[in-house]
Amino acid sequence: MAKTTFSGPVRSLGGFTGLVEAAGTGTETTNFELDSSGNIDKVGDITSTGTITTSSTLSARRPVDTRWEATGAITAALTIAQSGTIVPIHGTLDNIVNLPASSGSNEGAYFDFVVTTAVGSGKTTTVVIPTATGSTFLGQTQLAAGTAANPVITNAGDTFTFIAATGIGGRCKIECITDDGTKQIWVATSACTPIATIG
Repeated sequence: MAKTTFSGPVRSLGGFTGLVEAAGTGTETTNFELDSSGNIDKVGDITSTGTITTSSTLSARRPVDTRWEATGAITAALTIAQSGTIVPIHGTLDNIVNLPASSGSNEGAYFDFVVTTAVGSGKTTTVVIPTATGSTFLGQTQLAAGTAANPVITNAGDTFTFIAATGIGGRCKIECITDDGTKQIWVATSACTPIATIG
C-alpha cells in the first residue's frame, strides 16, 4: 500500500498495530502495538531530542523484606526470587539471615542489608551461606567511624557478622559471583562501626 498523509488526527477505537512483512513468504510480524487503553507494547528503541515526561506510577522499586526488623530474634531465609531486596535489621536480639541455597543459578543475585536498630550488647546478626564445602565470602569490611583504618579483606568464612554494638546505618551489600550447584562464592562489602567480621 502506498503512503497516506492525513491533515487531521488519525483516530481508532481499537488501537493501532505496526507490522513487518517477511519477503517471499508474506508472513506478518507485529513490531508495534498501541491498544485501546493507550498501552504501548512491542516497541523498539525510543529516540528523542526533546524532553520525555511521564505521569505513570513508579514501577522500578526495589523490594524491602522487613522480617528482620521485628523486635524478636529472627532466623529465616532469603530466596533467589528476592534478589535485589533491601533487608533492614533490628539488632536488639540475635538474628540469622540464611542466603539462598546453591542451585546452579544464583550468580548475579544480590541483597543489601542495613542496620536500623543498633545491635544489642552480646548480640549479633549473621548472614550465612548454606553449608557446602568450598562456599565462602570474599569480604571487604570497612570501619565507618572512629580511628581510621584500611579495609579488611578476607576470603575465609561462610558467615558475615554485624557484631554487638553495631550502630544504626551499618550496611553490607552481598553479591553471588559463583554458584556451581554445590558451592557458592558471595562478595560482601560493608561499612559499619564496629567493623563487621567474616568467619
